[in-house]
Amino acid sequence: MAAAVEEAAEALSVLLGPAAGTEARTGAAEAALALSGTAEGRRLLTERPRLLRALLELAAGPGAGFGVGSGAGHGAEHGAEHGAGPGAAHGAEHGAGPGAEPDVGSGAEPGAESIAEPIAEPGAEHGAGPGAEPGVEPDADPGLEPGSEPARRCLLNVSAEPAARGTLLPALPALVPLVPAGPVCGLLANLSREPGGARAVLRALGSRWDALLRALVQPRPPPELGPLLCNLSQVPEGRSRLLDRSRCAVQRLLPFTQYRGSTELRRGVVGALRNCCFQHEHHEWLLSEAVDILPFLLLPLAGPEELPEHDMERLPPDLQYLPQDKQREEEPDIRRMLLEAIMLLTATGPGRRRVRDMGTYVVLRELHGWEQHPGVRAACERLLQVLIGDEPPPGMENLLEVNIPEDVEQQLQRLDLEEEEQQWWEPEPDPEGPSR
Repeated sequence: MAAAVEEAAEALSVLLGPAAGTEARTGAAEAALALSGTAEGRRLLTERPRLLRALLELAAGPGAGFGVGSGAGHGAEHGAEHGAGPGAAHGAEHGAGPGAEPDVGSGAEPGAESIAEPIAEPGAEHGAGPGAEPGVEPDADPGLEPGSEPARRCLLNVSAEPAARGTLLPALPALVPLVPAGPVCGLLANLSREPGGARAVLRALGSRWDALLRALVQPRPPPELGPLLCNLSQVPEGRSRLLDRSRCAVQRLLPFTQYRGSTELRRGVVGALRNCCFQHEHHEWLLSEAVDILPFLLLPLAGPEELPEHDMERLPPDLQYLPQDKQREEEPDIRRMLLEAIMLLTATGPGRRRVRDMGTYVVLRELHGWEQHPGVRAACERLLQVLIGDEPPPGMENLLEVNIPEDVEQQLQRLDLEEEEQQWWEPEPDPEGPSR
């Protein structure tokens, strides 16, 4: 049996090679894609470097030189040679308002509570999935060799296997020139789920970073771009690039907190913004008119409730008089990350004052009455406690710099867990009251 598998794998490697011809290579790539739709198939591909090399060569196109299983080499350190220059991708300083859809399709350059460390994109690894049909996606690059797209999607699936990442990371110099193709962004997102992988991807991207930013204004930004940006922002180097004020990267991300075209993209962008909020030295800028991040974080949490006039006047203009059909963010994990981002912005005294002054309490009060998910409700309550509580004593004004003893932190985490478990099991009240 093992000999037959090896023989089949060897035959597939030959068919993926350039000598096999276009039709044979395309069929072999689609067969590999179908194989990668199962965990067993991904493991089979992962354990055969020659197969992966053939897929990488087909995915990257002719002339892409790399060695599977070898060191990343000089190219990984400096990125693609012909990427956009560092001066590219400047745009409007203030960006669109929080109620606007992202400016896609124009083609123009756009202008004291402990929180966990910066996170990688939540959820499962990215891939086409076991039910994916092999073949070229409708929006595939028409200039690609026919087998390149299924090869890329196959590699995306394979990269979900942790064992494959050590083999694929050395191929980064050949992969980064393909950014921002969706399957390649997804592959890089999988490779960057751990901090070490995120740093390797950032080094390899080099000036191709600007290609990621430009992709945000394309007619159809790849959904996989969100998880990639989130994963890269888990390390300080990634957050530094997103917070580079000369590129207006954060301003480009903000409209996607309301983007309905892709939950995956929206989730990743919110995760990236949340991670950026760990950099308290940028809070004043993020909350200033130059970025005005808070309305973009609050609007997805706001609902259609009618508010008294005195409450309405406390809100930013974009959150006033919302329509009756206004819906809150439907994904609980995204709502929680939005709340955590705002919590991080309250780490300093000036940040807390700014967040309070913009009517955040009003939005959270209504959210708390609506929220059913116990984890999100608990996050909302913690933020409300910060907003209505007393200011910390001198020397503890910056909550991100307060050292909490390990035993106290463990006790707080245990209490939070017990609270969430209790909320899960509490029966919902009957809106009509007890039956008589």
